[in-house]
Amino acid sequence: MINRITATEPNTVPFILRIVFAIVLWPHGAQLLLGLFGGYGFSGTMQYFTTQAGLPSLIAFLVIFIEFFGSLFILFGLFTRLVAVASIILFLGMIFTVHQQFGFFMNWYGSMKGEGYEYHLLVIGILVCLVISGAGKISLDGILHKNTK
Repeated sequence: MINRITATEPNTVPFILRIVFAIVLWPHGAQLLLGLFGGYGFSGTMQYFTTQAGLPSLIAFLVIFIEFFGSLFILFGLFTRLVAVASIILFLGMIFTVHQQFGFFMNWYGSMKGEGYEYHLLVIGILVCLVISGAGKISLDGILHKNTK
């Protein structure tokens, strides 16, 4: 089973996608978990997600966990396919519960009430590529796969 999850080819493209994904997503996870970059930290985020957004506690926790730790797992190429699938579910949830109502476009000029979902589609595109290809070159999945053959 672990061989199927960690299987990958020594390709550079997934490595680049992993780095870009982590650079973009980790700061958002750090806002949610640690309160960095103007975020509310774990307790503030949990309170917001469960009271204002109406998410169940488990879902709120998973959002924080996936954004923070999932981005690190993908950065290092550890269980990349599994984490990418979880992240796709997360981003689809974001689209359908929050961003769909605001349309496609991001709110670049501050003229709308919220943000559209174009960013989320880009992230999902990156994640789908990682599900298909695996972690690629320079990844812990590659090391695990070699050692479990």
